[in-house]
Amino acid sequence: MTRVRAWWHRSWRWLDDRIGFDAFTAVAKKKDVPVHRHTLWYYLGGMTLFLFVVQVTTGILLLFYYRPTAEQAYESVQFLMAEVEFGWLVRSIHSWSANLMIFALFIHMFSVLLLKAYRPPRELTWYTGVGLLGLAVTFGFTGYLLPWNELAYFATRVGTEIMGAVPLVGDFMLRLLRGGDDVTGATLTRFYAIHVAVLPLCAVFFLGLHLFLVQKQGMSVPLDVQQGGGSRGRMPFFPNFLLRDLVGWLVALAVLAALAAFFPAHLGEEADPFAPAPAGIKPEWYFMFMFQTLKYLPAHILGIEGEIVGILGFGLAGVFLLLIPVLDRRSARGERSPLFTWIGLVMILYVLLLTYLGYTADPAI
Repeated sequence: MTRVRAWWHRSWRWLDDRIGFDAFTAVAKKKDVPVHRHTLWYYLGGMTLFLFVVQVTTGILLLFYYRPTAEQAYESVQFLMAEVEFGWLVRSIHSWSANLMIFALFIHMFSVLLLKAYRPPRELTWYTGVGLLGLAVTFGFTGYLLPWNELAYFATRVGTEIMGAVPLVGDFMLRLLRGGDDVTGATLTRFYAIHVAVLPLCAVFFLGLHLFLVQKQGMSVPLDVQQGGGSRGRMPFFPNFLLRDLVGWLVALAVLAALAAFFPAHLGEEADPFAPAPAGIKPEWYFMFMFQTLKYLPAHILGIEGEIVGILGFGLAGVFLLLIPVLDRRSARGERSPLFTWIGLVMILYVLLLTYLGYTADPAI
């Protein structure tokens, strides 16, 4: 045992002389986390990061077998699920972790919004976080088509048609995404390139900047705690907070394994561009509130197509969400801002209600 310890010590010193591990551990030991009644929300960022790592790991494993062509994509996924040992489990974990990651991102974003954690000097942290949310849903949209099954094919056709309705640049964006006038093998190739190359590069940049800003500025203390004196001190990040984070990751891994085992991802039928679209086709749940809103809008609003009005409305809502740190001047001055709290609550209720209606309303509406 003594020899093992001596070998470990020499190896550590050798690496530390060349990399400087002691500097990192010193920083980790100095970092601490505020402790108060809202501390639980701090763990959502780490949970989202863990699910992203699961996505990357399982995605790399899937790449060994996936073939991104209209002729071979479906068969390669079918072979992966039926012939490759535990291939069905890896694909199911990839699918479920994608959904849980976006779900955790939504909760994380709204918790930051309601706790006013975007106050100066954390505006850039908010901007990069909103950018990461946009990248996450784009990951979901581009990855949905890759199995080249019936549901994914027609859902992508509907989604790109909505994108094509954007004023001025709609036609250009439609052809850019599809690689032509319709969803074909060229669309699959483009979505594959975006999914495994373009988006990961963007995600690494935004994630690195986001984590750097979080580490530099520390965790934000909510205004009511800061003003009301509800703080219970501070907790060392290493090892106290990190160990609690690890427990959450283990729980998430157990939930992922259970969901993948008991509710595995299905492949469905192979896409047939000449077949009619299935009845009651719906997008993924994180697009459902937008999809359902567009269904409820009338054909024309003030002489403008209702779909265009809806798309412009969601675009303006996205810009408003991004610019909240600039618009909420009262929070920037350290004052209570009930208006933006109510705006956040209305946004949450709107998303929940329209998502619920999307899954329960009559498909003919």
